[in-house]
Amino acid sequence: MIRRSLDALYLLAGYLAGFFLVAIFVLMMLLSVGREINLNVPSGDDFAGWSLVAMAFLGLAHTFKRGEMIRVGLLLERLHGRTRRIAELVSLTIAAAFLAYFTWQASRLAYDSWRFFDMSTGVISVPLWIPQLGMVAGLAILLIAVAEEWVIVARGGKPTYEPEPPTTTEELIERVAQGGGV
Repeated sequence: MIRRSLDALYLLAGYLAGFFLVAIFVLMMLLSVGREINLNVPSGDDFAGWSLVAMAFLGLAHTFKRGEMIRVGLLLERLHGRTRRIAELVSLTIAAAFLAYFTWQASRLAYDSWRFFDMSTGVISVPLWIPQLGMVAGLAILLIAVAEEWVIVARGGKPTYEPEPPTTTEELIERVAQGGGV
């Protein structure tokens, strides 16, 4: 039950990131074509920027859980057994601590923006806590994903972000062609 709920949360965050990617495309096209036909999109640059932040942060957990986040595993790849699991736990603990701090600070920023009625300075005035929520939500969901991975590794399981090694040369070539890790 929890497993499906968490997977649904990561997938929802991925879909929201995709939505904001499409929003950026639409806004950029409206801004570009609008110049040619004298169509003004008020605060279009602001909305595109806020969409970019939401897209980037909301996509983090989905990317992490699918094993498509860039990792430097020079040390971890050389370790095996219990030593590797301990090293994975240490790296996940450091990541979780960093994310917890970053999430806390981003939440405080959004809360302060709400508390002090901080507004954007564009043509369309928007309370700044609204676009900041995308960053806070993305960080919180990534923190949940890292904590979940910590539990999986602590129980002796294989991290879900590590893809199975390719079994054939064709599979290796396909993964490289798709831009994925090996």
